[in-house]
Amino acid sequence: MHHDRPRRRTTYLVSAALVLAIAPGNQTPATAAPKPLAGATLPFVTLEAESGTLGGAATARRITPGTTVPTTATLELEASGYGLAELKNTGDSVTLRNTTGKPANTLVVRASLPDTATGGGITAPIALYVNGTFRQNITLSSTQAWYYQNSTTNPDDPKGGGRAFHFYNEFPVWVSGAAIAPGSTITFRKDASSTSPVYDLDSVDLENAPAALTQPANSLSIVSYGADPTTATDSTVAIQNAVKDAKAQGKSVWIPPGKYLTNSLAPAPLDFTGVKVQGAGMWHTTLYRRVPLAPTTSGWRSQILVGSGTTVSDLQVDTNAIYRGIGGPGGDDYGFNASGAGGWLIDHVWTRHTDANWLSGTNGVLQNSRTADSYGDGFNANNSNTPNPDKLGHNLTIRNSFARGTGDDAFATYSDAGANGANGQMTGTKILNNTAVAPYWANGIRIAGGKDVEVRDNLVNTVSSNSAMEISIFGDTGQPLESATITGNVLIGGGGWNGVRHGVRIGSPAPTSLFPNAYSNVTMSGNTLRGSLRAGLFIDRTFVHASLTDTTIDGPANQGVLINSGVTGTGTFTRTTTKNLRPGQVAFLNGSPTSFTTD
Repeated sequence: MHHDRPRRRTTYLVSAALVLAIAPGNQTPATAAPKPLAGATLPFVTLEAESGTLGGAATARRITPGTTVPTTATLELEASGYGLAELKNTGDSVTLRNTTGKPANTLVVRASLPDTATGGGITAPIALYVNGTFRQNITLSSTQAWYYQNSTTNPDDPKGGGRAFHFYNEFPVWVSGAAIAPGSTITFRKDASSTSPVYDLDSVDLENAPAALTQPANSLSIVSYGADPTTATDSTVAIQNAVKDAKAQGKSVWIPPGKYLTNSLAPAPLDFTGVKVQGAGMWHTTLYRRVPLAPTTSGWRSQILVGSGTTVSDLQVDTNAIYRGIGGPGGDDYGFNASGAGGWLIDHVWTRHTDANWLSGTNGVLQNSRTADSYGDGFNANNSNTPNPDKLGHNLTIRNSFARGTGDDAFATYSDAGANGANGQMTGTKILNNTAVAPYWANGIRIAGGKDVEVRDNLVNTVSSNSAMEISIFGDTGQPLESATITGNVLIGGGGWNGVRHGVRIGSPAPTSLFPNAYSNVTMSGNTLRGSLRAGLFIDRTFVHASLTDTTIDGPANQGVLINSGVTGTGTFTRTTTKNLRPGQVAFLNGSPTSFTTD
């Protein structure tokens, strides 16, 4: 193999202030959360457990670039920041400080507990102390974690020969008593009543959740239709009847504070098409799907349908699902399934333990939302796989949203031609100002085909299995990537355990594709690639045109830029800064010097 080096142009360094501003566990005291240089503007601040003060025999576990990448999932790889605090013994603890400058009346604890020998998980409390005084026990569980990939029985069975991953879950809790004041210490301690043999703590979010919203004018309350905010009875029919009447009367639907049981009696998705549905806030209104699980039933659909002219806002969706499979025996289904030629809006929603939020149609917008512990993608903009005027995938926007612990790409756009190539190209997808944290499978952001794709000012913070960003197509029926502009993103980590992966990968259709000779056309500017577990940027087979300007590659484990053998095309690298290389590594390595020309 022959290698050459590009002709370099003027190089500029990125200020160290960038690194500090985006560090999720930065413990520096602050009076207000700064606007992030990349990523979503969020109402909470995340503190990393491994950066706290350890007590007893508690330990911090980390993986860093340059360490041999494991060949299977680990607690370190799946943790945000590739680190965690582990409490094994009674008296072990980790202490953090509220440096947000605001009181915190809610927490989201991200943690892993062990599975049982036969699967199904365990449930156990951990003690919370504020300023050294016991405040409450927080119930943690592994019942919706520990997925065994390729198990010969089912994905919840550790004896089926599958490979374990998906170790963590998130646990939103209201703080008992007074809110945690700024400057206060927050201690998680394994007390005598903490019955799990080990607690692996990844992070905790501190948020001052607002008061519940009140019923808007000209709306119909689902409670008036018999919906039960206590989950004692199923509310699916009541909610659907309220939607039907609101549509007929030209009114909106109001979901008051409470937790509403749905989808426990019949496999009928809720359909919100054509109306505005509003809850009291994602901390106050929850639609809880309790689907009968295997071996009771399968083929049970529980997604929420969103069509043209729909607005959904200010609510949470949670489920009892335990493993992936749309409508399958594990209880999984899409969070929101949106389509429609007439546009739609999803705003301030929070989905948990669902499959992807599956987003199609024309002029649809999802914004200011969260997803966690999904079994599929976090948010996926797509054009379905068969021609349909309600699923064209034109001008779809995902912005200012947050995805953590997703079971596939955290954010994705997926243009599919379908089995016979008749499905049209997606155009105008925008993925803007989002934050992706610790997907346990696939990538932080995936661009899979399309035209005029814009991916701007996003933050990806650590990826377990694949890449921080994947830029290519998906499968043999995936449409080519005609044009994508990728600007101002901060991409941390990547290069995980699923084969040989890198920080960012640019690829193109395979020889078996419907479009085997298509080029991927990529323009990148102002992006930072930091802390990859292998190469920072990997350009892969076969046909690629890439233009990169003002790129910073900081601290990759291997090369800064690696071009595979067998690549044809062109690469322009203007003002590329590579720094903090490991000994023996190079900034640029071209494995296709005669077919991939660089400037």
